[in-house]
Amino acid sequence: MRIELDSGTSAELIHPSTGPAGRGLVVVPDIMGLRPLFDDLVARLAEEQGWSVCAFELYPGLEHLEVADRLAAGATLDDDRVLGDAAAAADATGAGTVGILGFCMGGMYVLKAVSTGRFHRHCPFYGMIHVPEQWQGPGQGEPLDLLAAGDAGSVLAIIGADDRWTPPDHVDELEAAGATVVRYEGADHGFVHDASRPAHRADDAADAWKRVLAWLPG
Repeated sequence: MRIELDSGTSAELIHPSTGPAGRGLVVVPDIMGLRPLFDDLVARLAEEQGWSVCAFELYPGLEHLEVADRLAAGATLDDDRVLGDAAAAADATGAGTVGILGFCMGGMYVLKAVSTGRFHRHCPFYGMIHVPEQWQGPGQGEPLDLLAAGDAGSVLAIIGADDRWTPPDHVDELEAAGATVVRYEGADHGFVHDASRPAHRADDAADAWKRVLAWLPG
């Protein structure tokens, strides 16, 4: 069901059929934000894992923007607002223990969320390890700096080895910072979460989900 966080940001919250759960999960969408793809993912994770799951919109009030405009607007995003919404989404689950996962830009914010101390485990799927030049702005902190403010050992990062958004030297930095990194050879950006993408790799996606679901609170 659609809810509104205290900030006014739209979110999708689903409890399992048994009711609110003791374990929760926050999902941070990719740059295209909250949409049916993520509504379906939230519902599936809630029912299959027995978790209370909440996903929120990255671009509240700008949901109409197409991908090129969202890329251009990345520099206007503010960590305090996004991470505040992530914490509010965690609160909305009502769960005592909450993990977080995210994709692409959402994965970048999962790395930043380590600094909040709000989440038990963090799983970024191909999240940017350094803020891309076109997204750099006054409200955008560097993921590795924010990671260093918390427990890097709580991170399991899913990475495509052929992804230009996460070049090998950046991935090495993330691993050196203390995160656990799983690299998929031959995989490009976005190979897990959207089966309609040309980059999707079904076998690698299945393996990645198996690892992530074992890492997150169960």
